[in-house]
Amino acid sequence: MTNPAPQDLGLLEALHSTPARRYLSTEPIADDVIRDILDAAIRGPSGGNSQPWVWIVVRDPELKKPIADWYREGWERHYGSRREEILNAGDDGPMSKRSFLAADHLAAHLEEAPVWIIPAILGAAKSSNPRLGSSIYGAVQQLILAARAHGLGATLTTLHIGHEADVRELLGLPENALTMALVPLGYPSKGRWAQPKRRPLEEVVFYDRYQA
Repeated sequence: MTNPAPQDLGLLEALHSTPARRYLSTEPIADDVIRDILDAAIRGPSGGNSQPWVWIVVRDPELKKPIADWYREGWERHYGSRREEILNAGDDGPMSKRSFLAADHLAAHLEEAPVWIIPAILGAAKSSNPRLGSSIYGAVQQLILAARAHGLGATLTTLHIGHEADVRELLGLPENALTMALVPLGYPSKGRWAQPKRRPLEEVVFYDRYQA
């Protein structure tokens, strides 16, 4: 399968126009595109350049199905069970109606995303350090930005972790590994590349000391 060259996006343009994309088509993604995206990801941060990571590319529907079911279980526990509350709150609640509906769609259709990337840290499962391996999230963001250049949507999700041991076993990971995210990839089927809405800097940035 061939693919067009990636978009030549300016760095700041990409940083300001890469929202989570949760409406994803089933259109296949070429192997060389996935390789290109992962090659960008592994250039991201790794504490001490130790690189204790592995990146699992999941395409097999037989693997996706049980993980998607576990993901939906996590979605329902944390968000789906509060559907009426969240939707009735409109944009005044902790999650906007639009964000809820997009995330609900992703949960319902997760296995239809043609490719998932699951980064894992080896040796982290038994650690008592909550920050161990956290530098990988910078690498995950590089993956998402590289996907953006190829016209692919992505979002960083973790709702599968209620079944961490099951996912680990299913993917053949060693017992000491810890999955750090599940990133579904796909060509967007709805929505647009736009600047994510955020609170203004004046509300979240403090100089020298935090002020409540």
